[in-house]
Amino acid sequence: MSAQIQVVGIKDIQLPIKVREKSGGLQNTVATMALRVNAPGKYRDSCLSVFTSVLNKYLRNITYTNFSKILEDVKSALNAKSAELEMNFPYFIEKKAPVTETKGLMEYGCAFTGTSGEKQDFLLSVCAPVTTLCPCSKEISEAGAHNQRAEVCLNVKFSKFIWVEDLVDLIERSASCELYSVLKRPDEKYVTEQAYKNPMFVEDVVRKVAVSAYEHPDITWFSAGVESFESIHKHSAYAYVDSNEMR
Repeated sequence: MSAQIQVVGIKDIQLPIKVREKSGGLQNTVATMALRVNAPGKYRDSCLSVFTSVLNKYLRNITYTNFSKILEDVKSALNAKSAELEMNFPYFIEKKAPVTETKGLMEYGCAFTGTSGEKQDFLLSVCAPVTTLCPCSKEISEAGAHNQRAEVCLNVKFSKFIWVEDLVDLIERSASCELYSVLKRPDEKYVTEQAYKNPMFVEDVVRKVAVSAYEHPDITWFSAGVESFESIHKHSAYAYVDSNEMR
């Protein structure tokens, strides 16, 4: 007895891509890609060469707008029922420190995931680091409260294109305080006190992200997860929600 393999692909291939910035420019970055298809078994011997050939065909112009072209080329070459392409990449945004306005680049983890089959689908994912401050710690302590860095990962489908910058802003507004790559003493004072004034559990953060995403006119579906890397516990705290749970 032998199993019939339906899905084949390649993963962990790194290639340069271009991502359009909200400001109008193009940001050059490097994506780690996974490309897979649901194809008849008779084509599996030629899959690897097809995958690499198609990706190299678009090597100088791999962008969000070419997702559908790449997928259609792969489907056509392999007579596949469906194809999926996932690109994970770092995206950089220049931010000014809150008081001194010192400039620095912040890195955000992003992903584009596109599917071409009976229907077309596209998912935009953004992971942003934030600060959370524990409400319990603040309430029971005579002075101070423990805080920690957390990571918020937001995945969205949309009816009208949404910029990475807008999702980052949505996430950062939902935390105790946002993070910066460069802080001088006046900036450190500001972010410390800002977090202290705005204590949040991971449940509070994910709830605020969910409400903002749910109310966004262009987001048709979303999921959000928040992981807090606890500063006084060995474990992490985690919370998750998706829009299907809010209907």
